[in-house]
Formats: sequence, C-alpha cells, structure tokens
Amino acid sequence: MVKAYKQEHIYKHPWERVTSASWRKFADPENKRILSHILEVDTLNRKLDTESGKLYTTRGITIHTPGSWVLRRIVGQDICHCVESTVVDAQSRCMRLTTRNVSLQNFVEVEEKIQYEPHPDNPTGWTICRQETSIRIKPLSTLASMAEKVEQRCAEKFMQNSAKGREVMERMCKYLEAESSGMSL
Repeated sequence: MVKAYKQEHIYKHPWERVTSASWRKFADPENKRILSHILEVDTLNRKLDTESGKLYTTRGITIHTPGSWVLRRIVGQDICHCVESTVVDAQSRCMRLTTRNVSLQNFVEVEEKIQYEPHPDNPTGWTICRQETSIRIKPLSTLASMAEKVEQRCAEKFMQNSAKGREVMERMCKYLEAESSGMSL
C-alpha cells in the first residue's frame, strides 16, 4: 500500500526570491528551530552544465526518523539519511527537487517531489509550488496489519513538516525581500 498526497502553494514572491529562499532555508538559525526534524544538510555535488545552463545539485539530508516511536523501535534507528537531487533551469525558470530516503529502505520508501515555477496569473510576482509525496511501508511479516496505520501516521507527520517548510520559505522570502531593498528585519 502507498500513501500519497499532493499539495500546491502560491508564494506571493518572484521565482528568483523563492528559489533563493529554498537554498537558504536550512542554514538560517531561526529555521533550525522550526525545522527541528532536520539534523544536518551537506552538499555532496554541484555541477553547472554550461551548454544547457542548468544547475544540478545533490545534497545529503539527515533527519529524525519519521513516524511514531513504535516505528523507530521497530527499525532500530532514530535517524534517516536522504538524498535530495535538484535541477534548476534558470532559462525556463523551473526548480525541481526530488528527495528520497537512502536508509531504512527495508522498512519504508519515501519520495518527495517539489517544483517551483512562476505562477501563470502573475509570472513576475508570484511562484507556484507543487509538492507530491509518496510513502510506502514495506510489509513487515509480524506487523503487516499495522502497515497502513504506520503509513497514515507518516503521511500526517510529513504534512505537518510541509506546513513548517512553507512557513520557513515565507519567512526567508520576506527576509530576502528586505535584504534586497536595504532594510533589516
């Protein structure tokens, strides 16, 4: 069974500001308090394709294991390692991020896709964010009947963390807006 959901959010900020905020959201000390499930973020690879103008980045992200304490007890780990692959196409003004867990794959597979593009109704002033997340708990022979409940709890936690992420992005956009106009917050 797979638990999946989609969300859209409109940032009332230009694409350039929103994508800058996306890069900076994990580094800001205030955001670390809000995004307390994120333990560490490391850039593993960054490449600019000079022919296409696309920026390819891979980051390693360490998080608290999602789900309830029951799931953490079953898997025997409190942390989960993920890989985020990002492609930024400045020419077409599109940023795509795909994040997958690389640890705990015997128990759970999570994939999150986020895409930032100029909003069609206001392409110079707003940005639309589309997020898709899928969570699949692998059948645990002794706990097969619980898999659906665990997936639901994980999905609820991911949705809570998504709301926190949007809050952080909005705060970073306002910070960058103030920074570009020479004001301080």
